[in-house]
Amino acid sequence: VQLQASGGGLVQAGGSLRLACEASEMRFIRYRMGWYRQALGNQREFVAQVKSDGTKDYGDSAKGRFTISRDSGKHSVSLQMDRLEPEDTAVYYCFIRPVGKGDYWGQGTLVTVSS
Repeated sequence: VQLQASGGGLVQAGGSLRLACEASEMRFIRYRMGWYRQALGNQREFVAQVKSDGTKDYGDSAKGRFTISRDSGKHSVSLQMDRLEPEDTAVYYCFIRPVGKGDYWGQGTLVTVSS
């Protein structure tokens, strides 16, 4: 399975970006799909995920500002990020976590929020 992430870029504080991640195939019945991020010098941080049953989870930094959605027909997830802050600057990584199997990761997309 290959993951292709897109949508990163430069935005001013208070602005919005939408990230997308598309999987080359989806052969898992039970899985989680979503995003982590890693800022320079920091550990990778959980952002959001959607499970195969449709439930969604958000990290503390994403609650109330970010929205994850899934397009099952296209094997993709999107992350709508609103009210961005300079602290959101990071490389955002898409992942698929099949239940009982190892993770698959995308190549990362850079989000830069200027103050």
